[in-house]
Amino acid sequence: MVKYFPNQDERREVNIEYSNFSLSLEDFGSVDAIHDRFILEPLRWWAVHGSSAPKLQALAFKLLGQPSSSSCCERNWSTYKFIHSATRNKIMPQRAEDLVFVHTNLRLLSRRSSAYKEGPNKMWDVGGDQFDTLDELNLGRLEFEDLSLDEPELEAVVFDGEDDNE
Repeated sequence: MVKYFPNQDERREVNIEYSNFSLSLEDFGSVDAIHDRFILEPLRWWAVHGSSAPKLQALAFKLLGQPSSSSCCERNWSTYKFIHSATRNKIMPQRAEDLVFVHTNLRLLSRRSSAYKEGPNKMWDVGGDQFDTLDELNLGRLEFEDLSLDEPELEAVVFDGEDDNE
């Protein structure tokens, strides 16, 4: 709750609303509200019965209204499949996992560069499940990406394995 309600007074109001909800007090204790908990989808339940707790209702709408998708997992498995290919079939699982981790993080870090913001690399789909439109530019963009692990700029970087926190 601290993350969503940093103001202490507002958080106290939300805590009171939550206690009323969890203990089925006030409007949450009505026969319809209790019965509908088992029948309605959670988002619909909050729309119907959450008006007595406006702050908690708004939070429920934010959390329950989030879309879920497996596209991030599919993207990760695609990268793993690229790394653990037929030509690299003897690679150890931990090594493949480390390469997927490094590959994904390098792609995320590249978003900070000016070359990313202006160049063709901007098409990398590392932003999760969001998209702007379904126009021709966004359709099938993953099929045309070059997922090469050979990065000339990185060949000059030396990874010595030492932790900077030591």
